[in-house]
Amino acid sequence: MQIELPELTVPATLILDPEHGTGIEQYLAICEANPDVWLERTAQGELVIVPPAGLECSCRSAEVIAQLATWARQNGAGKTFGGSSAFILADGSALFPEAAWVSNERIATLTKEQRRQFPPVCPEFVVEVMSPSDRLTRSYRRMRTWIANGAELGWLIDGDAKCVYIYRKGCEERILSGVESIAGECPVEGFVLELREIWKGLQASLR
Repeated sequence: MQIELPELTVPATLILDPEHGTGIEQYLAICEANPDVWLERTAQGELVIVPPAGLECSCRSAEVIAQLATWARQNGAGKTFGGSSAFILADGSALFPEAAWVSNERIATLTKEQRRQFPPVCPEFVVEVMSPSDRLTRSYRRMRTWIANGAELGWLIDGDAKCVYIYRKGCEERILSGVESIAGECPVEGFVLELREIWKGLQASLR
């Protein structure tokens, strides 16, 4: 089913079936039929149009992915994923993280067909990078959704404010402000994200 979109302020929520919501199989079919539209799914079956990140947010996300992928190759215990794949969570949500790390053990639970689609697995570690269209309250909810569905550690990075919000299961949210690096905890103990280039954003190209 292809979706013809009117002019919308994104993120926008689409309710195709007010009574039952959009099922997982239908969601996957809609995503396949609309490859140019990034759609997330709420636990209630609502579809949410994901807005483009913008140039600076994409630059910051790429820096996170590059550092995490380098560490993951050296560590060998899991794989790094970028923002082009959604993960289907236990509560039915389907979310695109900016960066994620999934252990080899969780990857091994997936069938070959599941690995070719949006997989029904939750990353142990997720990173979200705020874009100009993001709002803190919505970002907080997303991070809590990740943790509630099996993520062990989550970082929400606000590059403009130069702060990182840290989420752990069973722990209160922590905020680090103005730091130049942040060390990963189990499951990504040993990973250190250098933040100086992320704080600079595109300003680093304007010298």
